[in-house]
Amino acid sequence: MEFGVSDELLGTVMPIVVYWVYSGIYTMFGSFDQYRLHSKKDEDDRNLVSKGDVVRGVLLQQAVQAVVAIILFTVTGNDSDDNIGQRSSLVLVRQFVTAMVVLDSWQYFMHRYMHHNKFLYKHIHSQHHRLVVPYAFGALYNHPFEGLILDTIGGALSFLLSGMSPRASIFFFSFATIKTVDDHCGLWLPGNLFHVFFKNNSAYHDIHHQLYGNKYNFSQPFFVMWDRILGTYMPYSIEKRVGGGLEARPTNDCKDN
Repeated sequence: MEFGVSDELLGTVMPIVVYWVYSGIYTMFGSFDQYRLHSKKDEDDRNLVSKGDVVRGVLLQQAVQAVVAIILFTVTGNDSDDNIGQRSSLVLVRQFVTAMVVLDSWQYFMHRYMHHNKFLYKHIHSQHHRLVVPYAFGALYNHPFEGLILDTIGGALSFLLSGMSPRASIFFFSFATIKTVDDHCGLWLPGNLFHVFFKNNSAYHDIHHQLYGNKYNFSQPFFVMWDRILGTYMPYSIEKRVGGGLEARPTNDCKDN
């Protein structure tokens, strides 16, 4: 008797497992003070929410995501077993790129709107910005409504519009999860390939979490195209921080380009 695990179940569970494993690795790296974008003291003093509340908030969002994923896979049906082996790598690349663009576009415009709408920012999005000093396992700490609108619906749209199968979604959403955690890790580690291939990275998003960058660098989690096109891009440089470590510092020639 075989006990197989369906692609739909893996597509639901794997991003959650990946989130806690990858953020756990970064939590262990947190002692690398020379690579931190903020001091450990700042992380403890400036953040406005306890780590226990962050964990509970993330688990709530992941529970909602799991329910939506199960519903989505049930409605769209299962074509992964029959067709995934017949799909060329070119088709899979196209689906991944399409999903990345869809997710980025959805999150940019919804994220920006939540900053410019005073009611939504005060009552919804400000919860995420209680983490003035981001850290890895706080990446998905949001108000439940924001988690549903930005992440869960955004993910569903990227899945549907890209045409990817449940099996392909296991890899895409696990990758997107790793990227999101990395963007919030608060570290600038040498050799990090995300910093090589993506302008949208931990320093880029750290700028957004600071008061001076609150109206800039809305893009997440992959590209910076919408910030550049629509004038919300804030360039930065990585500088040594007084007292040790590093910091992302806006450049003097910050322009809306």
